[in-house]
Amino acid sequence: MEIQLDQVVTPFNLRHTLECGQVFRWKRLGGWLYGVVREKVIKIRQVGDRLQFQSFPERVDADCIRNYFRLDDDLPFILSEISKDEHIKKAIQHFYGLRITRQEPWECLISYICATYKNIPAIKEMIQNLCRQFGRKMTFDGYHFYTFPKPSALAEASLEDVRKCRLGFRARRVLETSQIIDNGELDLETLRQVDYEKVKLELVRLPGVGHKVADCILLFSLDRLQAFPVDIWMKKIILEFYPEFFNQSFIKTACKRRSITHHEYEKFSNFGKKYFGAYGGYAQEYLFHWKRLKQVV
Repeated sequence: MEIQLDQVVTPFNLRHTLECGQVFRWKRLGGWLYGVVREKVIKIRQVGDRLQFQSFPERVDADCIRNYFRLDDDLPFILSEISKDEHIKKAIQHFYGLRITRQEPWECLISYICATYKNIPAIKEMIQNLCRQFGRKMTFDGYHFYTFPKPSALAEASLEDVRKCRLGFRARRVLETSQIIDNGELDLETLRQVDYEKVKLELVRLPGVGHKVADCILLFSLDRLQAFPVDIWMKKIILEFYPEFFNQSFIKTACKRRSITHHEYEKFSNFGKKYFGAYGGYAQEYLFHWKRLKQVV
């Protein structure tokens, strides 16, 4: 199947979107990108203004692809709203067409609990281990894929079995959070209808969910585009590009510490939401990807 894009009205870059660090289960194989979305393998590539895709074991339609990649977002308007300074403008210029994805909340929740204090390759490995151990195997185009474990599969597992996935201290947090979700104590899908601050309060009650993880879940799966997650990369970016928005004593103290205190997190995240506005999450992702790749290069 195919989606014809109008790059003026609906700019989109598949590679930037899937390789910017917001998702962990996509890989490039033979000129295509493969990922598992809601228990279906998606095979997709972009050829100019065309998105070509297949799926397995069931066929997905164009609306599912549009929904996942948020092609309903008015990206030209969003980017114009967040273009506040030369730094974000450069990031947008380099990665124009990058879009926030609309992930499944349960998978996003567990993925970002695993992401705590880990780099992207390590996060991918942990999630792959969980899926291989507790998910369902699917074979497509000669490659093996696994569905993301259901809450019940993880909730009923032993701590020892979860630890075998090489999650370290995250194993207990994943297990306890899975039990809470499986018991019906929190319905993630209903959180879309709840006020941002109330949703965040609900999320941080879960084992392994701090403010950064909560903001990632809000941004990448619950349609809260104002969320502004802050990790070490974003701390560096803010201290380097936007120090004038903070008093000097705070800057000096923050620069001395590699980690992020709760106080620092609140200051940095609130700055992002206020400065960039309703689409701060987009600004965060463009700046994050730009800085991270510049550092690697």
